[in-house]
Amino acid sequence: MVRYPDDLSLLEARNLFFRDAKLGPDGGYRDRWVRVETKPVPFYFPNWPARVAAARLHDLHHIAAEYETDWPGEAEIAAWEMASGCARYHAAWVLNFGGFGAGLVVAPKRLFRAFLRGRRAKTNLYKSGFDESRLNDITVGMLRDQLGLRAAFPSASATDVGLFFLCCIPSVLAWLPLPFLTVILFWLIMPAKF
Repeated sequence: MVRYPDDLSLLEARNLFFRDAKLGPDGGYRDRWVRVETKPVPFYFPNWPARVAAARLHDLHHIAAEYETDWPGEAEIAAWEMASGCARYHAAWVLNFGGFGAGLVVAPKRLFRAFLRGRRAKTNLYKSGFDESRLNDITVGMLRDQLGLRAAFPSASATDVGLFFLCCIPSVLAWLPLPFLTVILFWLIMPAKF
């Protein structure tokens, strides 16, 4: 089922996206902190300007590609963006490595499919840019056509597989500090028994 019909303006689609993802009317772009839902405790990180610049384009990618904002969907959009290239958006690269790494655990098949889809994309907004004053003038379908999201899924080539595994390395490395930080935090919180 298509959530964002081709004839919907990007402004209308983005407003629906913000509502459905519970991001607030401005998508959280002006918030000081970004909240990531993790169970049992949410994770927060600073909403620095480079992250906001990347998020404005990332959210439009979500709409055009119709990837959800749950863990598997964020992994999919991370794989799509990495495969199609994040250009000079360093915050996008960093955040996408984390999402890609999570996807290896929560949805590896979907992650690989999204990666292939990104490899077949014509471009993305990190490369081509986007003028937000045109949100009401451009439809979801126009953006899909610009990005090449209607392309068929051919089988993976050896290059596709190699690049996917190459992306796995920094994505796994991005998550390696987590067990160590957990042990340190546990050690600091628990009273000494000795």
